[in-house]
Amino acid sequence: MNLPPQIDAGRHEPFGALVRDGGVNFAVFSDHATAIELCVFDTSGSRELKRYPLHGPHDGVFHGFLPGVGAGLVYGLRAHGPYAPEQGHRFNPHKLLLDPWAPEIVGQHRWRPEHHGYELGHPDGARSFDSRDNAAIALKARVPAPPVPAPGWFNAPRHATADLVLLELHVKGFTMRHPGIPEALRGTYAGLAHPAAIAHFKALGVTTLSLLPVQYALDEPALVERGLVNYWGYNTLGFFCPDPRHSSVGDDPAAVAEEFRQMVATLHDHGLEVVLDVVYNHTPEGGETGATLSFRGLDHASWYRLVHDDKSRCENLTGCGNTVNTAHPRVTQFVLDSLRHWVLHLGVDGFRFDLAPVLGRTHHGFDPNAAFFTALRQDPVLARAHLIAEPWDAAYDGYQVGRFPGRFLEWNDKFRDSVRRYWLHRGVRRGEFARRFTASSDLFHHGRRRPSASINFIAVHDGFSLADLTSYSQKHNLANGENNRDGRDGEPCANFGAEGPTDDPAIRQRRDRVRRALLATLVFAQGTPMLCAGDEIANSQGGNNNPYNQDNATTWLDWAQADADLRAFTARCIALRRAEPGLRHDRWYAAGPCGADDCAIVWLAPDGRPMHDHDWHDPGEHAFACQISPGNSPQSGTAPSHRLLLLFNPEDRAEAFGLPSYPWHLALDSSGELPPGPVPPAPLTVPPWSLVVLRETPA
Repeated sequence: MNLPPQIDAGRHEPFGALVRDGGVNFAVFSDHATAIELCVFDTSGSRELKRYPLHGPHDGVFHGFLPGVGAGLVYGLRAHGPYAPEQGHRFNPHKLLLDPWAPEIVGQHRWRPEHHGYELGHPDGARSFDSRDNAAIALKARVPAPPVPAPGWFNAPRHATADLVLLELHVKGFTMRHPGIPEALRGTYAGLAHPAAIAHFKALGVTTLSLLPVQYALDEPALVERGLVNYWGYNTLGFFCPDPRHSSVGDDPAAVAEEFRQMVATLHDHGLEVVLDVVYNHTPEGGETGATLSFRGLDHASWYRLVHDDKSRCENLTGCGNTVNTAHPRVTQFVLDSLRHWVLHLGVDGFRFDLAPVLGRTHHGFDPNAAFFTALRQDPVLARAHLIAEPWDAAYDGYQVGRFPGRFLEWNDKFRDSVRRYWLHRGVRRGEFARRFTASSDLFHHGRRRPSASINFIAVHDGFSLADLTSYSQKHNLANGENNRDGRDGEPCANFGAEGPTDDPAIRQRRDRVRRALLATLVFAQGTPMLCAGDEIANSQGGNNNPYNQDNATTWLDWAQADADLRAFTARCIALRRAEPGLRHDRWYAAGPCGADDCAIVWLAPDGRPMHDHDWHDPGEHAFACQISPGNSPQSGTAPSHRLLLLFNPEDRAEAFGLPSYPWHLALDSSGELPPGPVPPAPLTVPPWSLVVLRETPA
């Protein structure tokens, strides 16, 4: 490789490496470095060929233009500056650093002592200094070809928020044991875009796939020591790179990215959106005793939040050792650059932000008007993206459900727990259930927020699956290697008489009934429904409610044992939601007569009379109903809306419901016992553990 003798001054933007004008421009920021070197390697990344001192800094940016080179150049960075842990500075030029903006990463990471900026085992601990060079074993960046928009960028599906039905899934877990997907494609991006997978999504009726993390991630050292992996992927290092572990084409980063792009384009062709679970709250470098791989070595005091009165320590608001400092303008820029890359160049349709309060952290705690949110909401490229928050982190004031700004949707765990308790063991009163069923107005009905801001769910990757929360009374996490201490304690669940699988027909019937009632409640509740992939086929994880490190049959969907009847029932529920505007109404329900753009809701006791105060607070009664009535005139251009009556019976016995005087037709019965067709005007007996939907028959 013929390299120029010196590097010219470059442009201070954009960050990363960009092919232009017969060479490559490099730019990297550091507020505290005294110098940064560009280190060029051979194509294998094993031998360092030359070092170039970057020019600058220009407004904190070091830059350079290397003529005569192009895409495929392998490089790393070395940062010079103070090694003063007590001031928050951990510069160590003996450590090769990965460019944070790299869209292509080469090499295989192995946890080695040389990756630490200090000497492991030294009496001074993390305040000591390690002078060993780690370049031979460090990950490197590779200069990419000039970026191009993703295929289908201009005609990707754009589902209205009110119409969204999310399906959370893991790329490998969904495809690994699917019999219709060729073995060579199982566990991969290409497998997720296979016709067999798409057929399932289309038959189910979901609009949007919410993928567990697919950005380039590392397994934590503690897991590696135990021979385990971070299966879920919540430990991102390469924020611009699809993870090669989900690729069918090997580990060439350009080929991996192209496979991902084609996956998204194929899903788009079938009307399916793709949302990514993203982790901008921490990095794999860990706390102050962690490794120096990229961010820490470039500017530890800027990239991470440090303890106010002890700059040698990282603020740990994530439970992962460090916390990304999005209050810094360059870090905000980094996150936005990454998001834009995934939307514009890889084609995705939105993001679910893990531990999202971290993104709005200021010196005074969480602020919904923090600079990061302001920058995000004005970005023209990201204007088309769905924004979803996991609205809690691990800090002292980390629970922020209902406080996110603008068009953010938020995971609503109060819906999960209250609805579970209602159907599992009637552990909540009717008022609490009704509040959650109507989009948790106590949390979201303020400002200009819509009911769709509440993302309702019964189960997600984190916690029991639907099958397990109706089959187990306690967690069974021993396989995780933490003596069953990990995972949520006290998660609402019930085994109904036997722990785990059973042949008892009465227990099996009750489990099936409760699962159907839970799924129907989720789909018909006001707000945005999100299913967890596998729940529609009664997939079990053996009672493990935290299988984050189980890359095996525990977390791979068991398609051979799929409950086809439950899958068909779930599809019927989603189809009914899609057909009835009243079930996806994205305005707050009115309590009485309403105009054309509104729906009214009335809550009824089983005998048909309106609920009174004493009914809401009666701890001994749980069955009740709600009537949803459309506005007084049809909305222009919308499907006709019918009056609906939903009957909830979580009791162990059948319950007789008096019906309002309208001609009703059975739209759905979760128990499967009631005859289809018109409903007689006499009281309707609803089977135990059932949800029934009646639709007014037009005169």
